[in-house]
Amino acid sequence: MITKDDILETHERIAPHIHRTPVITSKSIDERTGRSVYLKCENFQRMGSFKIRGAMNFLSRLDEASLAKGVVTHSSGNHAQALAKAAQQFGTKAYVVMPENAPQVKQDATRACGAEVTLCENTAQSRVDTAARIESETGATMVHPYDHDWTIMGQSTATVELLEDAPQLDAVLSPVSGGGLASGAALAAHYFGNGTKVYAIEPELADDAYLSFEAGHVVDKPAGPTIADGLRAPISDRSLNILREHAEGVVRVTEDEIREAMLLIWERCKIVTEPSGATALAGLLFHGDQIEGATIGVIVSGGNLDVRKALNV
Repeated sequence: MITKDDILETHERIAPHIHRTPVITSKSIDERTGRSVYLKCENFQRMGSFKIRGAMNFLSRLDEASLAKGVVTHSSGNHAQALAKAAQQFGTKAYVVMPENAPQVKQDATRACGAEVTLCENTAQSRVDTAARIESETGATMVHPYDHDWTIMGQSTATVELLEDAPQLDAVLSPVSGGGLASGAALAAHYFGNGTKVYAIEPELADDAYLSFEAGHVVDKPAGPTIADGLRAPISDRSLNILREHAEGVVRVTEDEIREAMLLIWERCKIVTEPSGATALAGLLFHGDQIEGATIGVIVSGGNLDVRKALNV
């Protein structure tokens, strides 16, 4: 069980290795939603997403013998980049398994940090199997992108900071995929919020978290071709259990709703976010009736957009 002290210690531990990202507001978004909205801009984080928090926490806890053998993971992109950067900083080798359709910009950034990238079929099982093979062959330590307490503890610090900067929040909205960020948000709100509720937001085309939350157990449903490529991973038992205990529920959004939320952030906040990073705001924009409270924190989880692809250049 992750405790309040665990999260506080983690926040102090990783502080030298991460950015304390800004919390911004937008009058246009407030007027559009009828709420006071505070955006936690993890798109300004090192390597462009919240994932560096969990990666730095994990590697900082490994002993020298483990670091000498390297680390391995599987990821569609943001965790891949974060682990590659953390491994570079801690002087170890990173082996990263990425699906063959992972955005090229994320593949390039991962390799640029010195990681050895292995592409696999675009299925969750292929990712797991390929990473397990590399782990067996190299002796590297598996750094799971979400299904580990150390990872969740690191991700929780984003919401800790959000609540420090906006302590009056009635609710926090987090995108959900494997569940590391969302479950971390739920724990942080539980320990540090003043009755702050947490809602997890996910694409309709990758709605296993919604189905699992409602069923009370993990439902195996492969993700469809959502534009939110960072939200295709299946939710874990660990994350689901935390969400069912400390979150209000999971809200689903459509592809067009994600696109409109992303465009709104671009146009009104003048910041770049990837589709996954705009998903939480989409939940508030289009499904606000499912979300309680007048003052809402929204985690903009990342900004690793393939801009050339988006502009068709």
